[in-house]
Amino acid sequence: MRVSVIGGGTVTDAEAETAEEVGRRLAERGHTVVCGGLGGVMEAACRGASEAEGRTIGILPGEDRAAANPHVDTAIATGLGHARNALVVMNGDAVIAIDGGVGTLSELGFAGVFDRPTAGLGTHDAPGVEAVSSPAEAVAFVESEDDGGTDREA
Repeated sequence: MRVSVIGGGTVTDAEAETAEEVGRRLAERGHTVVCGGLGGVMEAACRGASEAEGRTIGILPGEDRAAANPHVDTAIATGLGHARNALVVMNGDAVIAIDGGVGTLSELGFAGVFDRPTAGLGTHDAPGVEAVSSPAEAVAFVESEDDGGTDREA
């Protein structure tokens, strides 16, 4: 399945470690990481997935695919700015949110709109977000909610 990993573009070392572990665990379980393709949580999750030989997709706000962090396998330039947040969520079968500010909050809103199961690690307390306490719990939650994902319609 594809899992959208969302969160802050600027993170603490602890948040980066959490995101890296989420990416690694997802890759080890055969899942693809989808993210916004830039720094912070996005880069850390991609780094973890890449180190575990997993696949990563970065959906970028700008027009330059080269702006993706170095751990993105497939960079998708959108030229949409923050409006690309809908695409980040839409292209995952589930969502894991780590930390984050208002951009992450908008993605959590789209997760609700697109009916994506969502696990939250130290993120916003929002409707539909299952608060979990570890990367292992986050991955277990999204796997338990997976319905195959390939036939999702938005």
